[in-house]
Amino acid sequence: MKVSEQWLREWVDPAASGAELAAQLTMAGLEVDRIEPAAPAFDRIVVGRVMDLVPHPQADRLRVATVDVGDTEPLQIVCGAPNVAIGLCAPTALIGAVLPGGLAIKKSRLRGIESRGMLCSAKELGLAETSEGLLPLPPDSRPGQNLRELLALDDVVIEIELTPNRGDCLGMEGIAREVAVLNRCEFRALPAAAVEPVLDATFPVTLLDPADCPRYVGRVIRDVDPTAETPLWMKERLRRAGLRSLGPLVDVTNYVMLELGQPMHAFDLNRLTGGIEVRRARPGDRLELLNGVVVELDAETLLIADQAGPLALAGIMGGEISSCTDVTRDVFLESAFFTPTSIAGRARRYGLQTDASYRFERGVDPQLQHRAAERATRLLLDIAGGQPGPIIEAVAPEFLPAESAIRLRPERVRLLLGLDIPAAEIEDILRRLGMAVAVEVHHWLVVPPSSRFDIRLEVDLIEEIARVHGYDRLPGNRSLTRLEMPPQSERQVALARFKEALVQRGFQEAITYSFVDPAFQAVLDPARQPLALTNPISADLAAMRTSLWPGLLKVLIHNQKRQQPRVRLFEHGLTFVPANDGLRQEPYLGGVLAGTALPEQWGLPKRAADFFDLKSDVEVLLALTGEPEAFTFVAAVHPALHPGQCARIERAGARVGWLGTLHPRVARELDVEGDAFVFELALAGLQTARVPTFHELSRFPASRRDIAIVVDEATSVQAVRDCIRQHGGELLRDVWLFDVYWGPGISDGRKSLALGLILQDFSRNLTDNVVEETVSGIIAGLAEQFGATLRV
Repeated sequence: MKVSEQWLREWVDPAASGAELAAQLTMAGLEVDRIEPAAPAFDRIVVGRVMDLVPHPQADRLRVATVDVGDTEPLQIVCGAPNVAIGLCAPTALIGAVLPGGLAIKKSRLRGIESRGMLCSAKELGLAETSEGLLPLPPDSRPGQNLRELLALDDVVIEIELTPNRGDCLGMEGIAREVAVLNRCEFRALPAAAVEPVLDATFPVTLLDPADCPRYVGRVIRDVDPTAETPLWMKERLRRAGLRSLGPLVDVTNYVMLELGQPMHAFDLNRLTGGIEVRRARPGDRLELLNGVVVELDAETLLIADQAGPLALAGIMGGEISSCTDVTRDVFLESAFFTPTSIAGRARRYGLQTDASYRFERGVDPQLQHRAAERATRLLLDIAGGQPGPIIEAVAPEFLPAESAIRLRPERVRLLLGLDIPAAEIEDILRRLGMAVAVEVHHWLVVPPSSRFDIRLEVDLIEEIARVHGYDRLPGNRSLTRLEMPPQSERQVALARFKEALVQRGFQEAITYSFVDPAFQAVLDPARQPLALTNPISADLAAMRTSLWPGLLKVLIHNQKRQQPRVRLFEHGLTFVPANDGLRQEPYLGGVLAGTALPEQWGLPKRAADFFDLKSDVEVLLALTGEPEAFTFVAAVHPALHPGQCARIERAGARVGWLGTLHPRVARELDVEGDAFVFELALAGLQTARVPTFHELSRFPASRRDIAIVVDEATSVQAVRDCIRQHGGELLRDVWLFDVYWGPGISDGRKSLALGLILQDFSRNLTDNVVEETVSGIIAGLAEQFGATLRV
């Protein structure tokens, strides 16, 4: 919500400065995002009236104007604007003026004709992004008057970021009421006088869906002047609020929305048929919106329709078929109350976000519609004339929000705020907030105003008391709550340990959205259909993730495009997989690695990271469980991973994750530079740990034997180690691989594996015969299972 300070001070004028007002609003829960001037800095720009106009002798598109700027002598100015005309008042930059953007106005000659100034457009003054000619000023403007004074440009705009519960502050009246309450000063409300009808003209309204629209107010106004111009003061207020002037009919409805917070709409009465119906969409209903987009309407969409079909998306946007044009003379004004639940999410479903939907989603005062219709009528009559008919109202009282009293206890206020606020001050705060307060013996009964949808409970009232009294005036007390340290099972590895291990190995934690681009995710996980969001934030965040990889790879790509070639990232979070029994939400830990294996240094040569670098990182995580031998890496196929560089990670035969190199085709489709390596582990299968137990240390020495065996190239080291452990018996304490060889002396399709074996007993020294017998049994088992032979 953008608030003009000058406009605000017409409602309420506290002694506080603009900066102090901003601080007050922020401390009261209406956070001020920024304060900026209403117009760029410029000077020596005055009102000029065109007295004479002749064609330029050397240029068809230029004309020479004689401009009265309040001096004894008029100025001769060459101008090419299409709307320059005799009698026009327009901003005139005098010699020495500097326009926004740095353009300095000097005496010049244009095609041989002297020009002593410049007639300006709104764009040239920084008051609009586009303009089609000079900025017309009121015809009664005084030549020579400073433009900043005429348009009151020495103003600031306070931009307020409102929380969703404060829909009552989406109008100047709501903001002004807050300022008045905070400063204990007078609040000047708008005149409430009704506009007397001069016609009997009405237009029937029927509520076919009263639960979603329990009140609809309308009014017929005939003989509006289609040539009327929106007054400059209204255009300026709309501009400062971030809205563009579109003609009196639209401008008046927008102005009332900014003023009171009630969105309105104007229909061309002569384009309506039969009567207004407020209903849900029917099969086959479609509507061309004011922005030119044609939408197919679903059954959940609330419509404004007539006998011929849909006219507007209720509370969101009007349709082209009933819109007001440059020749509209008869108008039907709409001012309705739509329940927040009937509008919430509907605009985003059609890819829209409008000022009206923004307000209706948060809640509009259900008692405001009459006032808004009367106010809009008065403004429209003052600007464009016309003959109003009576107010038309269709209402279903049973569906309007009910006003109910809330019990407020003084002791509860004291307990939650830690402060004994006098009862008189509490009552004063509540009444200044527009609440009805009834004093009972031990409590108050408080009825909030109809505009405050967010106040339903006793704690809501206490929050209001706290913010108006002043959060900075509340005492700071230590908590008296007893803190207990919950026991931590030794059979569970804390997530923090996994994260710490990854950080120690050079990874950084990333946090990405649970929403992903469906097309991006389909490249990585084509087999699973993700859950589509009904109301996505944007088209590229339209589905729930089935894996952590889409988010991590998005971050990788983002970094690579910003000259960060070495990336090591991890993330933990939920994945969302549709299943027959509902949506499965499972916590995962994932990571991505790309670039060099080590940071650039002088001690070691530069080397690109590979599959085994990431595998070693994952093995560190598995070792935290205390039983890394329970995990196996099984060669497998995954649609997103490179064949031959992909492993399924299993624990006791159950899959707990994936590890591999991103498939080159996938990398090209996603625009990943170079090789990227990813892993993903299910925390449910990773966090279960072996309980630490003490084992007696042997007093007898260990014996080491090294063996080199030749096996088929497809034989995995994991399988070889499992076979050795199986045949090594109780004497085998450890086994590890320390060399792999292909080349001369080894047959094609075979490889040599060199392994170290540690044998030890707890009750005796091992003799050479016992050691050799154990090793022979191991070699025999390898020969039987894999056809292994000793390498000579």
